[in-house]
Amino acid sequence: MTEEATAPAPQTHPAVSVTGPGEGELIVLGTTRMRILEDGSHTGHRLAITESVLAPHTQGPPQHRHSRHDEGFYVLSGTVRFIVGNEEYDAATGTLVMVPPGTPHTFANPTDRPAVMLSTFTPDLYVQYFRDLQEVLADGRPLTPRAGLDAMSRYATEPATDHA
Repeated sequence: MTEEATAPAPQTHPAVSVTGPGEGELIVLGTTRMRILEDGSHTGHRLAITESVLAPHTQGPPQHRHSRHDEGFYVLSGTVRFIVGNEEYDAATGTLVMVPPGTPHTFANPTDRPAVMLSTFTPDLYVQYFRDLQEVLADGRPLTPRAGLDAMSRYATEPATDHA
């Protein structure tokens, strides 16, 4: 047997993904501007990451719960109000909020200043929800509560009507 025949096959490593400032897919939903930094395509769909800028006095989605993914929020600047069930939390810069599957939650920016947060989705299931909402707007249709609920239902998410 030759040395060449016994050498292990070279290992291939996944390519490193880099998203620079101003790069990434931009989604605008009303007063919220979102930049998809990782949509799961470079992580084997285990993780997605977005950056969101919430304008002053931005209301978030209706309180809802995800059945198949964790959602994390890291406040980069400003203050974001989280409502989790019946509890309210004002998360200032540097705060991390982790929401496990099944937990009713929503968020908003009740202040006079913009707020910026980094969000994680594990696995990446929910990123397509935001694309679907943008498609509704691009088609000239209004982003009604019904359109939002229809999109949520496609991604293992339902309104938390017991906490609305």
